[in-house]
Amino acid sequence: MSNTEDAVSVSSSDDSFDDHMFVRASKANSAATYRGTVVLPACMDRKTVLVTGGAGFVGSHTADALLSRGDSVVIIDELNDYYEPSLKNENLEYLRSTHGKDSFTFVKGDICDEDLIDKIFKEYKIDYVCHLAARAGVRPSIDDPQIYVHSNIRGTTSLLSAAAKYGVKNFVYASSSSVYGGSKSTYFSEDEAVDMPVSPYAASKKACELLAHTYSHLYNMPCTGLRFFTVFGERGRPDMAPYKFVDRISRGEGMQQFGDGSSSRDYTYISDIVDGVVRSIDRPYKYQVFNLGKGSGTTLKEFISIVEKYTGKKANKTILPDQPGDVPRTCASTEKAAALLGYKAVVPFDEGIRQLVLWYNKKNGIANGRAVEDAKENAIMSTRKRGRVDEMVTAKAFEKSRIPASVSMDELPGNLATTF
Repeated sequence: MSNTEDAVSVSSSDDSFDDHMFVRASKANSAATYRGTVVLPACMDRKTVLVTGGAGFVGSHTADALLSRGDSVVIIDELNDYYEPSLKNENLEYLRSTHGKDSFTFVKGDICDEDLIDKIFKEYKIDYVCHLAARAGVRPSIDDPQIYVHSNIRGTTSLLSAAAKYGVKNFVYASSSSVYGGSKSTYFSEDEAVDMPVSPYAASKKACELLAHTYSHLYNMPCTGLRFFTVFGERGRPDMAPYKFVDRISRGEGMQQFGDGSSSRDYTYISDIVDGVVRSIDRPYKYQVFNLGKGSGTTLKEFISIVEKYTGKKANKTILPDQPGDVPRTCASTEKAAALLGYKAVVPFDEGIRQLVLWYNKKNGIANGRAVEDAKENAIMSTRKRGRVDEMVTAKAFEKSRIPASVSMDELPGNLATTF
């Protein structure tokens, strides 16, 4: 089968967007494919991006990355009290202090307010959507499922409808590793059936994936869902275990450990997640779902031990039974994201916790412990060593650039003929 036939065969007969896109790429004979899907290059045009939930943890980091590269950013966030609204205002202030007071537009509002959403799309000429607003949390969803239906399902539908109406170029939204439920797979793959969620939160995220597929099919609108695997890092949500453990252990307060400590999570540092989000925004696939994770798990026992190492304090633990809705382990297969997005997580869990403790200590005026300082010094020395090597390589490369084209490499002294 030819490349063209191979590419077209992955598209259904009524999805003309896919057919035309894949045929053009194949005829040019310049695009790689992954399991029949053409790998799209990054679209690096200057974008006007609506970031929902942009005052939150992942949202503010994503807005930071987009602003840093020159995109126009509009943030909508209702600043609800799921956790302290002052922390979200601090995130907005961080963006203003970093990029300038008028560097982005902030709208306080509910994504379920269809009139407001329509006004935002129309007034600011939104051409890309990064939908990160959601009611989060597995355990709270069991207590109050209705708010998850409202915020996650109705809110996503409101945004998809506006995006279809105004013809956005790409709609990227946050899903969750929770959709995998109690999967027994070693690595959770996007190919798995995820129709048996174990919490209302997971069910709401699966519903969002189905809605995105529907709108993509009906309106030829590129939609990409991102299944985040336990994101952590600076400015993290205070209800999440990484922040909560660092906070409680640092202050010598008691903490709850659910289960025997053998449960495992694929904890993924915020900079790796943002890298995957931005890569997805730049690649308007017709409809895709990607795992964004580190690809390796850390047990709860290991997790607490690492936090103890960097805080320099022992955890005061109360052991409790496993919680309803929790899954025993998560671990992402990132093969698909690597192939189609060029995504690869690079921050080890240990280093991520060290960075979180550094940020926490600075925020709270706490002196760094010995382990943090030792690791910090090692990192500095490693950077300096890499810098010296880079300087040597740069100098040699510069010398090469000055060699007349008529001179053969064989005529050069050995130190200049080295291949880098």
